[in-house]
Amino acid sequence: MIVTLTVNPSFDRTVELDAPLERGQVQRAVVTGQEPGGKGVNVSRALHAAGCETLAILPGASTDPLVVALEASGIPTATVSIDAPIRSNITLTEPDGTTTKLNDPGVHLSAETVAELIEAVVASCASASWLVLAGSVPPGVPDTFYADLVRAVRAVPSSVGTGLRIAVDSSGAPLAALVASGERVDLVKPNAEELLQLAESQGLDTGSATHEELEADPALAVSLAEALISPALGAVLVTLGSHGAVLVDSDAARFAPAPRIVARSTVGAGDCSLAGYVLADQRGDLPAGRLAQAVAHGAAAASLPGTTVPRLDQTHPEQLVVTTLPRIPAERITL
Repeated sequence: MIVTLTVNPSFDRTVELDAPLERGQVQRAVVTGQEPGGKGVNVSRALHAAGCETLAILPGASTDPLVVALEASGIPTATVSIDAPIRSNITLTEPDGTTTKLNDPGVHLSAETVAELIEAVVASCASASWLVLAGSVPPGVPDTFYADLVRAVRAVPSSVGTGLRIAVDSSGAPLAALVASGERVDLVKPNAEELLQLAESQGLDTGSATHEELEADPALAVSLAEALISPALGAVLVTLGSHGAVLVDSDAARFAPAPRIVARSTVGAGDCSLAGYVLADQRGDLPAGRLAQAVAHGAAAASLPGTTVPRLDQTHPEQLVVTTLPRIPAERITL
């Protein structure tokens, strides 16, 4: 089973336009939809769609529309009750796939609620093979939350005995604090912009590089990801938008280009990439296979409207060619 935690979930409303967005003008939507969201929730949705057992942990009342929608779709959930409604985000998608998101900061969580969430995760990990910690942290949650949570999970003997692996998909101060803490995680999944922020937070020299340059040149992404690998961090999966993704671990650096698609919405594509990676690991794939499934899952998600997650038969990892890239120390790269 794969357990996910979404500490800042959202009920995502998607508005699909039939023309480019014009600021200050009145435009009509051609399609609208609403789906349970937040990074970890999206991972659980993608895993469930692929027939993989999952449990989504999140803060929210049992009667909250997001929780009701998750349960109605057959996704097992474990909630820590809060008084306020779960936030709602708005996504605008244009015909060429350009996506604009308006994200609410989320519900303020008390220290007691944070402690209950940690307890719920620790208890659920007894029967889990992967724990996925994903998304931003809402007001009231300290930047050290992910580091504190990983420490609590790793302190339980059963997590060591079952070989529990931990993947983290976050950004900013919470991700930086986790990596700096030295707590052991098996995978982090930044995109190019988040990789730059993480590298800078760890004192790496990123020069004048932009995330667009990293997306277009996988070798640059590899150089920064390589510098982050340590005994406490097993692998870095960097999603590079329409260019594909790189996977760097202690053994090798690999690149898989994205297939050609007609993008409809990129919302949740990175979450589906992470789902594809852990799904492939569950079935015993080697690193190249995990990377191919991650890219295939992300591309399939981007070709679908709104936050729709793909079925397994809509992904085609067998069509992707994974190559091994030279591993060049970050200090030898001119950015």
